[in-house]
Amino acid sequence: MNKPLAMTLLILSLFPVGVAHSQSGDPGVVVQTVVQEPIRNRIEALGTLRGNESIHLTSNVTKTVTRLNFEDGERVEKGRVLVEMTSAEEIALLEEARTNAEDAERQWRRVRSLVDQGAASQSMLDERQREYHSAQARYNALEARLEDLRLRAPFDGVVGLRNISVGALVTPGDLITTLVDDRQMKLDFTLPAVHLQAVEPGLEIRARSRALGNQLFEGVVSSIDNQVDPVSRSFMVRAVLPNDDGQLKPGLLMTVELFTREREAVMVSEAALMSEGGGHYVFVIVNPDSEPVAEQRPVKIGQRFFGRVEILEGLLAGEKVVTHGLQKVRADQPVVITAEDSGSDPLPELLNQSQ
Repeated sequence: MNKPLAMTLLILSLFPVGVAHSQSGDPGVVVQTVVQEPIRNRIEALGTLRGNESIHLTSNVTKTVTRLNFEDGERVEKGRVLVEMTSAEEIALLEEARTNAEDAERQWRRVRSLVDQGAASQSMLDERQREYHSAQARYNALEARLEDLRLRAPFDGVVGLRNISVGALVTPGDLITTLVDDRQMKLDFTLPAVHLQAVEPGLEIRARSRALGNQLFEGVVSSIDNQVDPVSRSFMVRAVLPNDDGQLKPGLLMTVELFTREREAVMVSEAALMSEGGGHYVFVIVNPDSEPVAEQRPVKIGQRFFGRVEILEGLLAGEKVVTHGLQKVRADQPVVITAEDSGSDPLPELLNQSQ
């Protein structure tokens, strides 16, 4: 026997279905039991990491830097003075204003006691009170001006690289350093508007970055933008990722997996599905244990993925459908079940490519 003929006979012995009719003349078929199992949609996107809080530390006055109280990459606490600038003149003016305010307050209290004794007029008391409030206001203004010369950390975080040195003259807008709160990170990504109703705060996400060796990070959706981009027809989603070990850095590109629509679904192999005139149907086995007959039944399908299809209407869990030998099967025709496809492969999440 030549080699091609032997190979053909081997294939026919392994897959007899659809090759020939049984001895009774009825076509042989492979069937599969319809199952119901939990599924969920998986949407993919690309996102960019941002700090939970992030600022560019700049000066709002033109002054010379006299002291830098941080090192590159140092973690600092809220309220810590990071930069000090020339302030000798402001300190002197503040001391003068403090003295004047204290003296004005003493004069106001002295005249108030005289008014209580009837030895001074009310108009004099009002004048001394105005002088005191004016002196106090000047003191507060100078104190605020002095505070502008000391740049403090507005929140806990990590400073970046410093861009100035002691003795440098800084002007408003000059970047001194950055400060990022990295205790948790924001992950911003866009999705097509078709997913607008499926996405809501609290949904789980998984994110990976090639820069971090595709390590898995888990988080949840925290908020959704209030508008859809009229050009791209997409909307912005923001998720929050914990960052206790500090691996995540602002600006990293991450691949996002977003899970939606968890549900129990009736599932069959896509091989059982036939199409005709824009509709879909399957062959359901009636009386599978005695005299099996193939019944043609229309179905409404949902999501397709990895050789499987979700059936929304037309099938019930536990029914048997034909998956192989369909080319020889006709409606309401007796068939011979030659094998049964277990369909026991684990079911992955549905995959909708959104980017």
